[in-house]
Amino acid sequence: MAPDLALNDEDWEQAEGVPSLSDPFIQKYLSGRDALVEQEKRQRSDYHFRQSLSPMATEACAIVSQIRFAERQTLWTREYEDSLMSEHVDVFPGMMFTLAKDRMEKSKLWQIVKKMPKGALLHCHLEAMLDLDWALEEAFATEDICIRSDAPLTNEQARLKTRFSFTYSKTKANSEISIWRDEYSADTQVPLTKAADSFPDGGREGFIEWVRSRTTITADEHLKHHEGPNEVWRKFISCFPILGSIIYYEPIFRKFVRKMCKQLLDDGVFYVDMRSAFYTPYRCLGKEEWDPDFFNMLEHMEEEIEKFKASEEGKDFWGARMIWTTVRAFDKRQIIESMKQCIEMKIEFPELIAGYDLVGQEDLGRPLADLAPELFYFRKKCAEEGVDIPFFFHAGETLGDGDSVDENLFDAILLGTRRIGHGFSLYKHPLLMDMVREKKILIESCPVSNEVLRLCGSIMSHPLPALLARGVSCSLCNDDPTILGQGVSGMSHDFWQALQGWENLGLEGLGSLAENSVRWASFQDYSQKEWVQDIKEGTMGKGIRAERLKEWTKRWERFCAWIVDEYGVDENLDPEE
Repeated sequence: MAPDLALNDEDWEQAEGVPSLSDPFIQKYLSGRDALVEQEKRQRSDYHFRQSLSPMATEACAIVSQIRFAERQTLWTREYEDSLMSEHVDVFPGMMFTLAKDRMEKSKLWQIVKKMPKGALLHCHLEAMLDLDWALEEAFATEDICIRSDAPLTNEQARLKTRFSFTYSKTKANSEISIWRDEYSADTQVPLTKAADSFPDGGREGFIEWVRSRTTITADEHLKHHEGPNEVWRKFISCFPILGSIIYYEPIFRKFVRKMCKQLLDDGVFYVDMRSAFYTPYRCLGKEEWDPDFFNMLEHMEEEIEKFKASEEGKDFWGARMIWTTVRAFDKRQIIESMKQCIEMKIEFPELIAGYDLVGQEDLGRPLADLAPELFYFRKKCAEEGVDIPFFFHAGETLGDGDSVDENLFDAILLGTRRIGHGFSLYKHPLLMDMVREKKILIESCPVSNEVLRLCGSIMSHPLPALLARGVSCSLCNDDPTILGQGVSGMSHDFWQALQGWENLGLEGLGSLAENSVRWASFQDYSQKEWVQDIKEGTMGKGIRAERLKEWTKRWERFCAWIVDEYGVDENLDPEE
């Protein structure tokens, strides 16, 4: 029967017998539905944090939700889509990081996230925490810095693939040879300024862009998801020796440590657990030969961290420690030697060395089950030397499901890891999620890294919301900002992506993730019993962790008060204003 067009909508609904939202049985259904949603939210890992929000924080979170909604309607427009010059690109909040980065940095949410007290950075790799423009300026200004390569860099293809590095030499530098010409011999050291100024495609400015292209996963490389993770990982791994060669010379390294701490503090990060593979050799001031071990590097790092904390600009910085890491693809002899060196350095620098990990692409490296003999050897040697070096394992940084790489998660938990780096595939394992909750293991989640390294298409398909919904404790981390395209060593890009991408998170959820980072930070050495007890007690404890949690909470409340003052009810929330 044709509809009666003479009836208005309300009369038509009544005539058709369509129930109204106000009907008691519809209201009963909606009430039951809302109760089900609320029941699920009570299982979230951030539920108790949300329940304990102060009135000021509650208001601030509501304001941020309004701003987020407004920006979804007005910032991500068809005009912006057209500006990307691709009819195949759909613009949306939480879209692919490389495409969204410039736009996000123009938003009000960005200004808010930049000011947020983010707590502690628990997962980052030292060489990839570098401000590249600053580092190159320092290299140009430092006497006797050179560049060398495995072959002449005579054409675009050679400059795309050939290995090169920065180095120091007062005696071996050859200013008569050009690294850009056929007569260049492999490993000849050419003064950096001469090589940069004679770069064949734009001189020094072109040289800087070339170095950036070799030490960053470009937007084009990021978007080629059809190539799979292995190809982008090859580029990713190739960046580390280049970046390490810039900073592992004492005059630059000391400044780099201070610079990194300052940039983190400026971004609301008060503490950092760093990782380094201790693979690129280190040189002391003016020395032609490499150091035989990393004693001098760690000594210089510890000195600069303490100097920064003692300075006026660093008075709010809590500190930094190092998780010693070994490349997982190494053979047994290399891994054992690295473990022995870790123990030696823990004895020399007990306050600096916080734990042990294995790094490198899990898909192509040895799984933890295969490394069990070496790991039990490490435990035994630690006991013999009277030191306690806990595990903070990378695990589950893979698309696999049930293969040996995915099963690294089982071994990481069984071997007593205190945190899990990435844990990307954990959401596929309900039993392991339960164990992680029970054992108070934190997931160091790195959303931008997982996207750029092709584990997910964008923040919208990242599994972190699934972990949060199942009650798994997580924190946000930036992993390798120099290489991944964040451009700075802070965490604002990961925080922004999470806030704008996930409806269930909000500022409340971001606050919980930041609090978790403080709760699970390794501020000092703990026995396993002390570690778990401290995490459970939180602000009610008596140690340094409780003090840091209280301090973070005060900063969080001040931050929320700033939001209310800056963006309260009288504020125009239009992001284009």
